[in-house]
Amino acid sequence: MTNQQNLTWKAALADKIPPQMAEEIDTFENQMTLRCQGKLDEKVFAELRLRRGAYGQRYDNGFRYDGEKSQEIAFPHKELTKGPETKWEAPGMQRIKIPYGGMTAEQMEVLADVAEEYSDSILHVTTRQDFQLHFISIEDTPDMHRRLAAVGITTREACGNSVRNVTACPLAGVCHDEAFDVSGYADGMTRYFLGHRDVQDFGRKFKIAFSGCSQHPCGLTYMHDMGLIATTKVIDGVEKQGFEMYVGGGLGAVPHLAKLLDEFVPTEELLPLSQAVARVYARLGEKKNRNKARIKFLVSKLGIEEFRRLVKEERAVLEHDPKWTEYLQSLSQFAESGLPQPVSAGQSIDLGADAEAFEQWKSTNLYQQRQAGFVCVAIALPLGDLTSQQMRGLADITRRFTRDTIRTTVEQNILLRWIHAADLPALYLALKAINLHAAGAHSIVDITACPGTDTCKLGISSSRGLAGELRDRLAVKGWQYDTSLKDIRIKISGCFNSCGQHMVAEIGFYGANRLIDRHRVPHFHLVLGGEWDNNAIQYGQSLGVIPSKRVPEVVEFLVDLYLKERQNGEKFPQFVNRIGKKEIKDRVQPFTEVPAYAVDKSFYVDWGDAREYTIGDIGIGECAGEVVSLTDFGVAAAESIYFDATLLLEGNSTNGNVKKAADKALEAMLNAAQALVKVQNVDIANHPEAIVSEFRKYFYDTELFFDPFARGKFASYLFNAYEHRNDDSNLDRAKQLIEEARLFIEAAHECNTRMVQAGITNPGSFKKWLMEREMQLANG
Repeated sequence: MTNQQNLTWKAALADKIPPQMAEEIDTFENQMTLRCQGKLDEKVFAELRLRRGAYGQRYDNGFRYDGEKSQEIAFPHKELTKGPETKWEAPGMQRIKIPYGGMTAEQMEVLADVAEEYSDSILHVTTRQDFQLHFISIEDTPDMHRRLAAVGITTREACGNSVRNVTACPLAGVCHDEAFDVSGYADGMTRYFLGHRDVQDFGRKFKIAFSGCSQHPCGLTYMHDMGLIATTKVIDGVEKQGFEMYVGGGLGAVPHLAKLLDEFVPTEELLPLSQAVARVYARLGEKKNRNKARIKFLVSKLGIEEFRRLVKEERAVLEHDPKWTEYLQSLSQFAESGLPQPVSAGQSIDLGADAEAFEQWKSTNLYQQRQAGFVCVAIALPLGDLTSQQMRGLADITRRFTRDTIRTTVEQNILLRWIHAADLPALYLALKAINLHAAGAHSIVDITACPGTDTCKLGISSSRGLAGELRDRLAVKGWQYDTSLKDIRIKISGCFNSCGQHMVAEIGFYGANRLIDRHRVPHFHLVLGGEWDNNAIQYGQSLGVIPSKRVPEVVEFLVDLYLKERQNGEKFPQFVNRIGKKEIKDRVQPFTEVPAYAVDKSFYVDWGDAREYTIGDIGIGECAGEVVSLTDFGVAAAESIYFDATLLLEGNSTNGNVKKAADKALEAMLNAAQALVKVQNVDIANHPEAIVSEFRKYFYDTELFFDPFARGKFASYLFNAYEHRNDDSNLDRAKQLIEEARLFIEAAHECNTRMVQAGITNPGSFKKWLMEREMQLANG
């Protein structure tokens, strides 16, 4: 064996990796060794690997449901774990940070290499402009991290309780409507906070986004922990650049719109004021209860005025840091001067049979830059995926047609910038050669989806499977070319968490399940009323659940309805508001029916999965127990009350309606809780205090209501709402209670299903289960 063959990546790249990055990777490799030796606690190691971007993945508990029963996966060292219930040898997911989505051709090639060598040769673009690789062995991560670090890419704090990837508008620098290019500021923010001592003690993650304007959705600032919108202001006769700063936004299970902290933050104050925000969050944010640990809950609790006062107070005592303004001297490198020359020199290219497809592609995938003669070209990636081979081909195309001006987008695509208009025919043929020439980018067929049940442990329904089916069906209709549909976005999440950003889509879906004919059936909540434009300034609300296999029909029905009944250029959100959610809910009601299991088993199988549908993939088989009809009836009534609460906030809500909506939300939760308690006590009184007390005793204290991952989070919504039932309500609080009611009801459905499966169907079986549970709790 030659010396070259013995050479490790650590040695080969020693002179290419910045010393600090090299030391961090070496430290992580040492921590892996300590964990293997049993000298590092699994919980501690889990947080350490998360801060290196190394996630767990579905089935990493060592079991997989094969359609009939749970099968143990034969890992060689099944006793060794990399986190609680996470086997060391189980494949995981690696998240790779791409600040503001900016990449070079060299970085693209290395990303292609590591995906091919350590993963399944698939690179997945996320809704935060990151890349994710799946099926990664933990043993391969140090070398992978070194290879990425050698070209300036880090995975540090891509996950964990830290500042996540800083996102920014992919059109920054070329947009017609931006106040100025935010790229350099996003880069400066990334570098400043990476590993900073003031962002290491958060209770949860912290997401930051930059936008060059307020009216477009590229930055989505209102749904972030911190959102920054570029603006200008004349001070002493001189126009200065700065930012509107928003804090406390977030999607997640209960979405919050960010609040304006400061209407004008001069660029030299951007980092110190952001640091002050981080310090206040780190000091006062929740640490024990992760479900309340995001900054949105702190801002909501304190109120924006008090939070602003604390931040200003913190800023006043911060010790000066020269790094606050040093990066401003390097902003010129983001000006993108020295642009490439056209390769075709305007020569005529005969596209032949491709001419029509080329024109269609131009109609959907181009953005005319404000710089004359240049365009941006969107590479539409179905499901956000491309192969290693395609990535290498794209790197070659980048070198040929432009310089390193590539961006990933929050819609899971890739954007080529500074393309000479004369080069478009040649570029199209080059993209066709690697099968990246699909039309329909940023159209109704360009559907966003999270990983869902494919790889995510929290996935309930197959978001990717549904997205793929929808894309195919809608593309056949040619809807990607219909200009009246160009502003409709469809976004899908596999569970109530908002990784697919379903709450801000014109048409959104998130995964759920129902027990029908003694079998689980995959469903999706239909979410309408969201607004993608204006930086995602409006969140949608659920209109109820649709069987997964009926969702494509529902989408086609809604779009056809819009095309037939819209008025005078009315956009889809306006159409929904005019028609009204109740009317739309009534019209889609026929699509909610599920045929009996013996009649049509296809409804009991999820998209892209040959197995009969199950949840959790932990081998909990289906039970032939009787349905608890009183409980089903009560939870259904709770759903109706929840929907009534949403209707009270339609249009211009009065103070009276806001209070009624808040009361209705609590009433819905109480009804769902009472429905569950009836299994133990069919004569439970209608008195709220009795319901809350009995629910706490029999469902919370016993953990019967607990979600496998969220634990007691959803139960706390009921307790908190009841405790503060007499407080004054404002519009934000009413909306929050309604969203919490939706989640509580969904958890009640799931709890009821678990009881049916466990045979807890009457007071006698409940008493037996309770005795067994008490023994379990007593024995630890």
